[in-house]
Amino acid sequence: MDVKMNDAEINGINIHFRSYGSGDPLLLIMGLSANADWWGDRFIKPLAERFHVVTYDNRGAGRSGKPEGPYPIPLMAADAVGLMDHLGWESAHVMGASMGGMIAQELALDYPGRVRRLVLLCTNCGGKEQVLASPEVYSLLHTPREGLTSEDIARMSLPLLFPQRYIEENPQLMEEVLKAYLIAPIEPRCFMWQITGVSAWSCHSRLADLRHPTLIVTGSEDVLIPPENSRILAEAIPDSRLVEIEGAGHGFQAMYPGRLADEVLAFLKG
Repeated sequence: MDVKMNDAEINGINIHFRSYGSGDPLLLIMGLSANADWWGDRFIKPLAERFHVVTYDNRGAGRSGKPEGPYPIPLMAADAVGLMDHLGWESAHVMGASMGGMIAQELALDYPGRVRRLVLLCTNCGGKEQVLASPEVYSLLHTPREGLTSEDIARMSLPLLFPQRYIEENPQLMEEVLKAYLIAPIEPRCFMWQITGVSAWSCHSRLADLRHPTLIVTGSEDVLIPPENSRILAEAIPDSRLVEIEGAGHGFQAMYPGRLADEVLAFLKG
């Protein structure tokens, strides 16, 4: 699969992005601490056969700029729009995972004419309406990172992304996930600035204003952003469709890349 790697100055910082395929534009936005490597070729390849797919590293993550934070969700949505401007895209299909799904919602709400169809993966609406993860999960997510190696953090994070049984039964895939994580791991200070942006954000009261066909996908075993959050989104967003993947955790694009790509392609062909 051919990929073009590029960098652009967006909102005063460097944004690293990658382009695949040709066709209608499709922008992919990754989640907390993650970067373009996390999507995985097995998920991107079938999309790139039909669309011009662009992935990028959010501010603070991967190879993009790391200015002083925090990083509010509306600012990261403005980064996405700035990248679309750089690409010459008047509008695009937009897909976001986890924190990227929050950015995608904000983008669709603040810049409605820039979004064609919206895909929200394992995400929530923030605020008091969201269903929180368990205290044990939050404790793991907020474990102090100073003094830990990037590999320590990566291995510690696996139970947030995958069911324990799946981790034990798929050691080769877990090593692939770890390898992707370790290519350009986020700095602890940038991780906390992203978390601060996520914690301060909410959009439930505005979801009824969305006028984009919307696909919402969740995993039944997601412990980081429980699937109840996707049901809340589906109820609040007009013209939305909910898909729940049985047995999948938060990292379901790595667990079931073909199944997810099929769902997304069917929806985008609409």
